[in-house]
Amino acid sequence: MERRKKVVLLCGSPRLEGNTCQILGVCAEILQREGLETEILLLAEMNISACTACGLCTGGVCVVEDDLNTIIRALRESRGFIVGTPVYFGTARGEVSSALQRIGMVSNASDRFLSRMVGGPIAVARRGGHTATLQELLMFYLINDMIVPGSTYWNMVFGLHPGDIWKDEEGLGAIRRFAENVAYLINRLY
Repeated sequence: MERRKKVVLLCGSPRLEGNTCQILGVCAEILQREGLETEILLLAEMNISACTACGLCTGGVCVVEDDLNTIIRALRESRGFIVGTPVYFGTARGEVSSALQRIGMVSNASDRFLSRMVGGPIAVARRGGHTATLQELLMFYLINDMIVPGSTYWNMVFGLHPGDIWKDEEGLGAIRRFAENVAYLINRLY
């Protein structure tokens, strides 16, 4: 399978019109403007189980019969991966962590398809827990040999009710710059 200049954006929110989906839409617009393809995948429309550490993922797919291999197929044809999550009790949503752990297991047990992909996490919360969530998710990117660009601030926005993120001008600016940097790197590396 040939990789394209494409970025997969994984939305970890259970709310299809919520702030996390909206901020990933901002990223997708910028990436497309910079000449990249995008695909937004919604965990709210998927069934994702936790990793059982069965060790059977050496064939490049997960043997657990749920929707995870849909994400893996999309990643295998992409150069970038951005994960957006709401913050629940100071951490990423459980389904986000489950998906990332299993994706990492499959990549490491097979052909390391995540290696040198460009991307990073985005955290959305009402008041706090952003930085702990970003640190948690950055571990996935770093241990999988991925490239994470910076921005003008941490990749986080504030908002409780759908649409509240549009009031966070600083957060929006940081996310926009992050998306520009993802595109910049992909366009120069590939």
